[in-house]
Amino acid sequence: METVNGTNRVTRQNVKTETDSRLKEGITLHLSQWNGLQMAVQNQWGGHDSIQKFHQLAADILSWFSQSNAPLDVEDLETLLHERMLLSFNTEIEDGSIEEVAEQLMILHEDYLRGNH
Repeated sequence: METVNGTNRVTRQNVKTETDSRLKEGITLHLSQWNGLQMAVQNQWGGHDSIQKFHQLAADILSWFSQSNAPLDVEDLETLLHERMLLSFNTEIEDGSIEEVAEQLMILHEDYLRGNH
């Protein structure tokens, strides 16, 4: 919130920052419920900095949602998740959970765009 002449105003930037923060919290919550990712983090399959890699994944997903000018495609998000799991955690996920998580994240993002948060 911005103060102008002693009056509090909500600026577009403040709303965007708050919305981005809430979206990142939602992304982090969804990722924290993903068993494959949680196993990788808890067992440090990504090394001693696995928890940081978890948080970086959430930030990367937020960035992907925020910076794309083209329509978002769930398959692109699936690819991002697959690559990050493989490169960051040396983990190949083949149980269908990547597709489920990608779909849940797309729904979350659409809800935020509609103001349902």
